[in-house]
Amino acid sequence: MYVQELEPVADSLALSALVAALPLLTVLVLLGGVRMKAHLAGLTGLLAAVFVAWLAYGMPLGQTVSSAAQGALFGLFPILWIVVNALWVYRMTVRTRHFDVLRRSFGRLSDDPRIQALVIAFCFGALLEALAGFGAPVAICSVMLVALGFDPVRAAVVSLVANTAPVAFGAMGTPVVTLAQVTGLPLDDVASVVGRQTPLLALVVPLVLVGLVDGRRGLRETWAPALACGAAFAVAQFAASNFLSAQLADIVAALAGAGALVAVPAARRPAAEPVRAAVLTGARSEELDEEDPRRETVRAYAPYALIVLVFSVAQIPAVKHLLDRATRSWDWPFLDVVGADGTPAGGNVFTWPVLSTGGTLVLIAGLGTAAVLGVRAGTAAREWLATVRELRFALLTVTSVLALAYVMNLSGQAATIGHFVAAAGAGLAFLSPVLGWFGVAVSGSDTSANALFGALQVTAARESGLSPVLLASANSSGGVLGKMISPQNLTIACAAVGLAGREGDLLRKVLPWSALLLLVMCLIVVAQSSPVLGWMLP
Repeated sequence: MYVQELEPVADSLALSALVAALPLLTVLVLLGGVRMKAHLAGLTGLLAAVFVAWLAYGMPLGQTVSSAAQGALFGLFPILWIVVNALWVYRMTVRTRHFDVLRRSFGRLSDDPRIQALVIAFCFGALLEALAGFGAPVAICSVMLVALGFDPVRAAVVSLVANTAPVAFGAMGTPVVTLAQVTGLPLDDVASVVGRQTPLLALVVPLVLVGLVDGRRGLRETWAPALACGAAFAVAQFAASNFLSAQLADIVAALAGAGALVAVPAARRPAAEPVRAAVLTGARSEELDEEDPRRETVRAYAPYALIVLVFSVAQIPAVKHLLDRATRSWDWPFLDVVGADGTPAGGNVFTWPVLSTGGTLVLIAGLGTAAVLGVRAGTAAREWLATVRELRFALLTVTSVLALAYVMNLSGQAATIGHFVAAAGAGLAFLSPVLGWFGVAVSGSDTSANALFGALQVTAARESGLSPVLLASANSSGGVLGKMISPQNLTIACAAVGLAGREGDLLRKVLPWSALLLLVMCLIVVAQSSPVLGWMLP
């Protein structure tokens, strides 16, 4: 049996916290300073975590390696199992050219570039974030906006800023699922609180987007559709995350936002020529003028409808019970850890939700998608394998970061840092979103930031008397605002629109919005930790 210690280094909490932070500092310096590739930085940080656990904390090497193996397995299933299958669905729509049909359908909704930015960057971007995440929304939406005639820089900036509100529930809820797993908090509780924080951002972001597209005139002329879109998105994301499913939150919100946008009369009015001339400074793709048969348009929307249907059916109590029966749990080998208070660690037992996990449900929807789009079985299988190959470095990054997080959590490193950080007291509520923001800014992933800092937030919250669920959720909600300034996303945006080497230009344009919205989120969390907005929490 391994018993965690809080002060293994010279019986000093400060020195122990400094040593415990070495793996995190290693990853952050290698990513942010040295600009090392994420998968190599993750593996190096994992090695540092293993040495700190073994040499400084006295965790037996066998148990240290075993905890890393469990984290890596969790990174593969269910985390990457969701991402691979979601991206596979998208690849099939591209192969059958139904993604082009979808793009043309969006282009015909309105000729107003400000409304097009909301439909594509905010609503469709949220749908892509829900299904795939990991930079796909920024790349795809930027290209679509350029095809509509947007200036490449403006298209990239709009796509980056839009990729905020849906991030916490992206990739079929992967960030909140990871947060629940590494903190030991119930998924429903975490999703519920995140669903009472990020919707407040959704109210603001569409207004910011029309301002980015057309300045004060854009706000003055299109504030009504922007507000309707944001409000519908916010209400739907709150309702889905609290009462339906964390995995469905972004899908439902994206559809609700798009529906509200189309329903507002002002959104359907033709744009004045001075507006189009001022905003659309690039060349419009002639391909957008092609007419698509109604049948093909319906088929283009079918994959997303199938995912909603499959996840909705999975929430029916009888079906949910049937799927849960396939879940398997067992004692994880070579691992026997108790906390400093003598409580057995949750990692001693591993739970494998074979059928009820989001990745399996997306796989089922993907099989339906292949049938609807007419993709042969062999072609679908090759696309799936190509998706795995495309994500090979993401596979290494996520598994190494999750392995690092498990080693830090089970050895007691995260607990030490949490106790030390708890000295911030009430100020912790303000700093909590900043920690998540910093983690995502460096790693490019809300999932990774939650894995790295989730357990730390919970420990600090318990020591300072704040709600563990609130601070853990704040880590994810603050993290979404670091996405637009992460080197990974900036590089993806530049590559997508032909601006290679101009990441610095984009950073200067989006950084003020990232910082301003982060301040808003910090104030929200502080208010939720007090009687001012405490009534918002479940």
